[in-house]
Amino acid sequence: MKKQRAQRQPKSLNIRLLFILVTMAEILVTLMVASSLAGLFTWLVGTDIQVSPLLWLIIFSFAIGVAMSVTVNIYLLRPIVRLNRAMKQVAEGDFTQQLETRSRVTEIRDSYHSFNRMVQALNATETLQSDFVSNVSHEFKTPINAIEGYAMLLQGSASPEEQVGYISRILLNTRRLSTLVGNILLLSKVDNHAIATGQTTYRLDEQIRQSVVLLESKWTAKDIDLDVDLEEVEYQGQEAMMLHVWNNLIDNAIKFNPPGGLLRIRLTREDRRIICTVADGGPGIPEEAQPFIFNKFYQSDSSHRQEGNGLGLALIKRILDQCGGSIGVRNLPEGGCCFTVTL
Repeated sequence: MKKQRAQRQPKSLNIRLLFILVTMAEILVTLMVASSLAGLFTWLVGTDIQVSPLLWLIIFSFAIGVAMSVTVNIYLLRPIVRLNRAMKQVAEGDFTQQLETRSRVTEIRDSYHSFNRMVQALNATETLQSDFVSNVSHEFKTPINAIEGYAMLLQGSASPEEQVGYISRILLNTRRLSTLVGNILLLSKVDNHAIATGQTTYRLDEQIRQSVVLLESKWTAKDIDLDVDLEEVEYQGQEAMMLHVWNNLIDNAIKFNPPGGLLRIRLTREDRRIICTVADGGPGIPEEAQPFIFNKFYQSDSSHRQEGNGLGLALIKRILDQCGGSIGVRNLPEGGCCFTVTL
């Protein structure tokens, strides 16, 4: 089918070459027609009629100019007018515009193709922004309502023990808000390539150990056992951004691990690739949810909604995409799931 479609496409014409050919054709046709008509008049009348070459040039240049104008209107002006109308529609917010052309002019076809790709990208961006604003509003509303509710309870006749509980919940929700804002700002910077691109060479295994130590309070509170096996690996990249990757991955593994569970971390080098796996002993991720877990604000397990905001994995995916890496996930036969980062 692809071969048949390729064969049906019209042959390309370069616009510069088209104008050169038309100009040369105008000159040649003018001279040939002028000479032929002068010879014809001489043969019919029997008298050598002398007509100024300049007059013939003017007459036939005018005729060919008209023909050229019609050709330019058909091949160039009409497609440009259509493109202009469609661009006005896009400027007014209509991102459904798509243009088709049978023009043989390469520049016209390329312009239409680029326009269609631009509109598709704008439409996708508009959809993402709408969903993003909707999700952000919801994520902000929940902790703010909780803070307001506990603050109102503090104003009442609560006992000292109850006041301590209310204050701890207010602090918990303010931390949620702070984390949410920080992740949104960082995700925006990554998406807009506003992060400094300076790269350094450092020990990747030491960075992962640093991340484990930073999260020590969380895995000790759940009495989680660690099985860490890290090869000595040097890596050149954005150190601060990669620390976010390990912090989010390990934090997720701790969050979904049951108390007394096992957290396994492996770092190896295979040929020219660096592979890191983070596996937990949790419930795993349903197969139907796995394609969506790297979307913003997506949370497949609503029971842990209070512990996160659905931006961690989206942030990991964006960072790895920018550094040329990748991430995958699979459920383990013995239970839990394993995230694999490839650099």
